[in-house]
Amino acid sequence: MWDLSYALPSLLLLLIYLGYYYVLPHIPTKRNLTFVSLLVIECGSVIMDIVSSWVDMNHVVYPLVIEYFTNSLYFILFFLRTYAFYSFTANVLRTDSSRKLIMHLLVRIPAVFGIFVTILSPWIKKIYYMDANGYHSGPWYNYIYVATAIYLIGTYAIFFICKNRLVRRREVAGIFWYNTILMIGFILRYIFPTLLLEDTFCLIAIVIIYLSFENPDFYLEGRTSFFNSKALKEYLVEISEYKEYNMFAVVIKNYKDVREIYGAQQMALGIQMIGNFLQKKYSNSLVFYYRSGRFIVLGHDKFNHDRMRREISERFEKPWKNNGAELYLDAGYIYMDPKESSRSADVVMNMLTNALGKAESTVDDLIILGEQEFRDNAKETEAKRSLEYAIDHNLVEVYLQPIIDSLTKKIIGAEALARIKDPSGKIISPTIFIPLAEKSGHVVELGEQVFEKVCKFINENDIKKMGLKWINVNLSPIQFMRPDIGDKLLAIMKKYNVNPEKIHFEITEDIMVEESLLTKQIELLQNSGLYFVLDDYGKGYSNLSRVKKCPFINIKLDMSLVWEYMREPDVMLPNVVNTFKSMGFSITAEGIEDEKMDEAMSKVGCDYLQGFYFSKPITMDEFVAKYS
Repeated sequence: MWDLSYALPSLLLLLIYLGYYYVLPHIPTKRNLTFVSLLVIECGSVIMDIVSSWVDMNHVVYPLVIEYFTNSLYFILFFLRTYAFYSFTANVLRTDSSRKLIMHLLVRIPAVFGIFVTILSPWIKKIYYMDANGYHSGPWYNYIYVATAIYLIGTYAIFFICKNRLVRRREVAGIFWYNTILMIGFILRYIFPTLLLEDTFCLIAIVIIYLSFENPDFYLEGRTSFFNSKALKEYLVEISEYKEYNMFAVVIKNYKDVREIYGAQQMALGIQMIGNFLQKKYSNSLVFYYRSGRFIVLGHDKFNHDRMRREISERFEKPWKNNGAELYLDAGYIYMDPKESSRSADVVMNMLTNALGKAESTVDDLIILGEQEFRDNAKETEAKRSLEYAIDHNLVEVYLQPIIDSLTKKIIGAEALARIKDPSGKIISPTIFIPLAEKSGHVVELGEQVFEKVCKFINENDIKKMGLKWINVNLSPIQFMRPDIGDKLLAIMKKYNVNPEKIHFEITEDIMVEESLLTKQIELLQNSGLYFVLDDYGKGYSNLSRVKKCPFINIKLDMSLVWEYMREPDVMLPNVVNTFKSMGFSITAEGIEDEKMDEAMSKVGCDYLQGFYFSKPITMDEFVAKYS
């Protein structure tokens, strides 16, 4: 009567999937728990489909109570399975109604009604009934198709409404295809009721779910098998809405340098040992590995962060030993105030990422993330949005700060400085948005906008009449190292008919780390008629030997050198200035804030002076009005 040849292999594969899924760790999110429930229900459904079919085909052998029990249990599991597939989709699309009582009850009605009628079927004979001739479909048997159709239509509806919440194409395709497979199995069951085909199609749907969403490898860090940052993000997305949590992070300081010393293989073993220690020590919490020597301990029990820091620090005072190797490591720590756990997962992850970077290099061994830190981070996030908006809409403003001849005290040049504003029109400090531009990769676009606006300014104004011989424009290290930078700069200057002599490009000492590349790039650009100034000398890596090899026309002394000399005058700064001048460089002193500094820097031999004493940076229009 029923063909079991499709159901048995499906059951075997389901049991293998269930066992394999249980072997690997998975985070306790509602979606994962729903998937486990789906696997268990599907296994039970297939088993009872086989058992009830066997009993029905051999009904003369079995008592009536066994026939009713097996068939009722199968139909109950059938309705549960239909609801479980819908529930999984709802969890993936984050439309779960469990916290909205009315919707929660409504979506369960088709399944609950079917289960209720099934339980009563031995007496009311609606879904099925048994007699001396065995199993028979009842007058309401087709309700199983009605309930299935309701959930499938509901699934497609929430999918097309909410699919934009999914960021991965794999996930979008996964939801569409596993529900389409279920639809095909549903139709085939209706057409061929004696073939147990629907179980096979349900298995295929579960395989698609596994490959698209539930593969544990998606959420485990490759070498260590600890939960990764993706797992942390998904867990926070779920629990931040309704459950307070505690978070404590452990960061290996100077991880890249330490990894170079010990080697990748030994460091991987060390990471494994540290993770194992944290898992064993805080067994009631989840441990995530955020890569680059950074661990997150997350739990719902109250954390005593001072005790945790002490316990972990005591362990780090001892070497991490493995196979004869000893790793001596130092750690920094981050603790997040649980009062902040109600914030969105995106905000927490952004804050955490920034704090992890600071903890790796800061001298403080504990960073506490509280309300003030989140407020500061929000300002940084707003600055990032303002930066992106300004770049996208060509709204980066250029301010000019005059450079003064130390002998005549007249303006001779200017430095172009980028400025952006927040939505309220307030200027955002360059110390905030410049690092953000460098991190996000927007610094090239930022620099190009500034340069083009400077070229346009020179083209539209008589800068000679203002006393300007040149305008300095800053080049970021990322801009400077681009192989096509010369062609780009010359093309913009040609567009506005600007003589290269009227623009000097400032580069910082950060670029001078790779000496051979620096020299090669400067020579290449100088052959195109471009001029270069070394900015912020004394702040970074450069020395006299390196500077001598680079064809700069001017050296700008960082304000920290100037201020230190003003606090404690000595022979070092005058000697540096004299040495540079003997090498053919002109010298600019930055950070001049009063007449005393003006006189002192002029006396030591600086050719040019720049600072608030002469003028703060002002808009191009203000500059024209002031110096024309």
